Amino acid sequence: QVQLVESGGGLVQPGGSLRLSCAASGNIFRFFTMGWYRQAPGKQRELVADITSDGSTNYADAVKGRFTISRDNAKNTMYLQMNSLKPEDTAVYYCNRGLRAARSWPWGQGTQVTVSS
Repeated sequence: QVQLVESGGGLVQPGGSLRLSCAASGNIFRFFTMGWYRQAPGKQRELVADITSDGSTNYADAVKGRFTISRDNAKNTMYLQMNSLKPEDTAVYYCNRGLRAARSWPWGQGTQVTVSS
């Protein structure tokens, strides 16, 4: 089974930036659409952005123009560059297969992003 490890979160002020990383074990990562998800306390997990195996991207309306998803298939790694962060971006961020995947991989531990002054 694929293991997913998220990293790069932290505490930032509104307007700040962070870059998250998602490392996938094995050698099949490159074949799949992948997504970044986030879950705030008391709320459902939501898809933030996704990216196909060849680099096509989609973004939730709430993050368009501020976040950029990318991937390096040779490194089995996906990234989320987050700029102009807002307090409402505060959540635990996870990576996994895209929404249309028949099966998710096991969820990683996530990485906490806190946007606060």
